[in-house]
Amino acid sequence: MAADYKEGSLDAPTRHVLPWRDEAWYDEAALDAEMRRVFDICHGCRRCFNLCDSFPRLFDMIDESPNEEVEDLNAGQMKAVVDACTLCDMCFMVKCPYVPPHEFDLDFPHLMLRYRAVEHRKGQTPKADRLLAETDRNGKLGSVFSDIANWATDGANQTTRGIMQSMLGIDTRARLPDFADIPLTNRAPALVTAPNPDAPGFGRRVALYASCYDQFNDQTPGEAAVKVLAHNGIEVRIEHPECCAMPKLENGDIPAVASAAARVAAHFAPLIDQGFDVVAITASCALMMKFEWPLIEPDNADIAKLAAATHDISEYMVKLSKTAGLTPVEAMDASIGVHFACHSRAQNMGPKAMEMLKLIPEARPVLTERCSGHGGKWGIYKDNFDTAVKIARPTVRALQKTAPDYMVSECPLAGSHLKQTMELAGAETVPERIGHPIEMMAKAYGL
Repeated sequence: MAADYKEGSLDAPTRHVLPWRDEAWYDEAALDAEMRRVFDICHGCRRCFNLCDSFPRLFDMIDESPNEEVEDLNAGQMKAVVDACTLCDMCFMVKCPYVPPHEFDLDFPHLMLRYRAVEHRKGQTPKADRLLAETDRNGKLGSVFSDIANWATDGANQTTRGIMQSMLGIDTRARLPDFADIPLTNRAPALVTAPNPDAPGFGRRVALYASCYDQFNDQTPGEAAVKVLAHNGIEVRIEHPECCAMPKLENGDIPAVASAAARVAAHFAPLIDQGFDVVAITASCALMMKFEWPLIEPDNADIAKLAAATHDISEYMVKLSKTAGLTPVEAMDASIGVHFACHSRAQNMGPKAMEMLKLIPEARPVLTERCSGHGGKWGIYKDNFDTAVKIARPTVRALQKTAPDYMVSECPLAGSHLKQTMELAGAETVPERIGHPIEMMAKAYGL
C-alpha cells in the first residue's frame, strides 16, 4: 500500500477547464460555499501572505472577526478579497501546496475569476473597468488624437487628471502610457527588413503578435524584436488582429474573451499552416494564448493550434539559440537588473529573459522575482495606487541592490510603475527607461 501512496502536491500543478457555459458555475450559493471553503484553507496555510493584497486582507479580516472564522465574513468582506486580486496566478503557480491534483483542488485565481464572472453577468462590473477593457477602441482613438490624448493623460495636467479621478477613479498620480501617432502594424512596411541570409536561423518565419500596448503605446520593444529577429535570419511580419482580451478576463467577461480568442486563433491558423511561429512581444498575451484560451475554449482546434505554436519573445530567442544558433553577439560589459514579471513566471517556462541575456558575452543579468504591484489596470485606481506602490518597493530595492547599469522587465506596465516607484521614493539613481529585455539584445547587436 505504501508504494501506491502519492501526495498530490508533489505533482506539477494542473488546471481545470473553466465551465463557464454551465449554469451551475454561476450559482451564488454554491460560489459562496466554495469561497468559504477555499478561504478557510488559505487562512490555515498563509504561504501566500506576501504575494498580493488579497491574502493580507483576508487574514486580517478573519483574525479580527468575533470568532476568528471564515463564517464570520460578510459579503462585502468577501468582495474586498476578490477586488484585491490581480489574477497574476502566482499563488497557484509558485506558492500553493493544495492545487490540483491535490484533493483540496484549490485554484484561488480562477475562483476570483468565477466571482467576477457572476458579477459581470449581473451587470455589476464597474464602468471604468468596462471602458478601460476596450483597449483596441481606446488605442485607435488615442493614436488618431494622440496630441490631445497625451495632453489629457499627462500627470502634470491636474485639471483633466482630476476629472479622470472623479469620473473613473484613476489616481491623479498614476503614470499613464502615451499614445503613439501611428499604430505599429501601420509602420510595418518601413520597419520590417529582409532577413539576414547569413544567419543560422535563416529560413524560419515569425508572425510577431503585437499587444495593444505595443500597437498603440510603447513601440520600442516591437521595433527591437523586429530588428533582432531579422538580424538572426527570421522572416518577420507584425500582426495585431485584435486584443488578447486579458483586460476583459480581469473583468470576468468570459464570453467576450472566448469570442476574441476564436477570432484571433482563426487569424493565425493559416499563418501557422504556412510555417510561421507566433511570437508575442508582451508576456500577458503569450499567457492568454498558451494557457487561458485553451481552458476557456478547449474544443476549438484553431486555439489549440495557436497555443502549441505560440512563444514569448524571450522564450523564442532562447529556443532559436539552442536549435539553429544565433548571429554572433558583440560583448557588452554591463550589469542588468531583470524583473521577472508575474505573467512570464505564470507561463511555467523558467526565466527566459535571464537565459536570453546570458547569451550576450560579458553581460551580467541579475534576477528579481517579485511582483511590481501594478496588476494590469488594477494599480492605476485611486483605491489601489498606494498599495501598488507599497508592493513595488521591495521589488525596487531588490533591483537596485546591485546598482545595475540597466534595468528591464518583460511587462511594460511593470517597468513604468517600478520606475515611478523609484522616483516617488527619491532614489538617487533612476534609470532613463525600464524597457523589455529584447531591447538589450538589440543594443548588444548595435541595432
